[in-house]
Amino acid sequence: MARRKTTRPVRGAAAEVREQVHALDAAVFSAVATTPSPILDRWMPRLTNAADHSVLWLAIAGGLYLTGRSRARRAGLRGVVTLGATSLIANQLAKRLHHRERPIRSLVPIGRLSRRTPISSSFPSGHSASAAAFAAGVTAELPAAGVPLQVLAGLVGFSRVATGAHYPSDVAAGLVLGSTVAAIGRRLVPPVPPPSVPAPRELDQLPPRPRGEGVTLVVNPASHSGRGAALTRTLRRALPAMRVVELRGSDDVEAVMRRAAAAAEVLAVAGGDGTVATAAQAAIERDLPLAVFPGGTFNHFARTIGADSARHTVQAIRRGTATKVDVAYLNDRIFLNTASVGAYTDFVRIREGLEKRIGKPLAALVAGWRTMRKDRAVSVTVDGTTRESSLLFIGNGQYEPHGFAPNVREDLQDGLIDVRILDVSDRWSRFVVLLATLTGQLARVKQYHEVSAPEFELGLPGGPERIARDGEVGEEGDVLRVRAVRRALTVYRPRRG
Repeated sequence: MARRKTTRPVRGAAAEVREQVHALDAAVFSAVATTPSPILDRWMPRLTNAADHSVLWLAIAGGLYLTGRSRARRAGLRGVVTLGATSLIANQLAKRLHHRERPIRSLVPIGRLSRRTPISSSFPSGHSASAAAFAAGVTAELPAAGVPLQVLAGLVGFSRVATGAHYPSDVAAGLVLGSTVAAIGRRLVPPVPPPSVPAPRELDQLPPRPRGEGVTLVVNPASHSGRGAALTRTLRRALPAMRVVELRGSDDVEAVMRRAAAAAEVLAVAGGDGTVATAAQAAIERDLPLAVFPGGTFNHFARTIGADSARHTVQAIRRGTATKVDVAYLNDRIFLNTASVGAYTDFVRIREGLEKRIGKPLAALVAGWRTMRKDRAVSVTVDGTTRESSLLFIGNGQYEPHGFAPNVREDLQDGLIDVRILDVSDRWSRFVVLLATLTGQLARVKQYHEVSAPEFELGLPGGPERIARDGEVGEEGDVLRVRAVRRALTVYRPRRG
């Protein structure tokens, strides 16, 4: 009996709160709807109609892609993915769980009504949820776009009230939902931070080469969908004394790099991470400084050293600013960023088989899907303990953040190898890893193992596996001997500020 007496007052209080919220909703809605305003009449229907089916946000994402900037493209992609997840949750889950009648549209002037008459539940506002999700997703990768996109998202939310589609609390709930989904997305896949460049006091001084005197550049004109040729023309103008060697499809890249290094005072390379690693080995053998021009898809190493644009590398060559960085070796073959076995090598093999037919972005998407469906695990022995690994990550230097979404290094001189092992070979493991990632407890679950040291020996008791270094798949091996060599490579690095 006591339980019933306690429950009834609580239910009564909840009902009273709902009534008060609805009364406030109705009052605010009525005030907005009955306010005579040519500005609202003219612009609110246009804005809310533009956001129908997320056309407005997809157009902005398309504009970000067309800029050609990797950060802008990542921002657009994150915004669209976040929007898609939020729209699914809002329309297929939240609206089905809580049905609410739409506001009375007769209060709204006819000229201000939206083009579509919505019939689904009023709570929450799907337009507002999508707007907040896209704005927050883009802002995570591109903070400079935060204020204008958030203002635009707020205006879209307001337009849903002004055009008679929603009550204010529907809009507020939608904005909260979209922001929450974006925050979870940032936790699962942390955004890539801007390149970190050490203070000028850490830079070495080499002889300035204002016209590129003594520099030999090796470049693949066909790299990155033909952008290598355009980059070559730009560099010839910027450094007219520089010698240029163009790679052809049939060339032995290692042999070309060695010949170029033998005749150079500075070896320069324009290409992806795999090509840069080959150039680094040739530069180390000849004790030459290396100049890196970003010419690949991701350019991880170039971004890490601050050479995220050709202009920055040209500036460093002209001024002679450089630094020494660590390199790593796996079975005595160099890598500058990461190495791996297992699922990633499968991913690369499938992607390379498809990219000439359907393009690299779509090929990567298909390859990722096929790889995750295989549920293939590799046995890895580290420090005497054998673990099942779906994803084995080996990094040159300590990567951040901790967990299994490493994407940036603050220090290329720490002399460490970063090893991370993740087992998601079955559904239960995937659930555990997802839950642990969301709650920030990944380091505590047995499916994840992380360790760093100057060198490692990892055994593959299940037999030889294909090895990938810096995105390039190479030979097979059943023992992985990994070591870091401190400050082995001199690279040109721009002085910022």
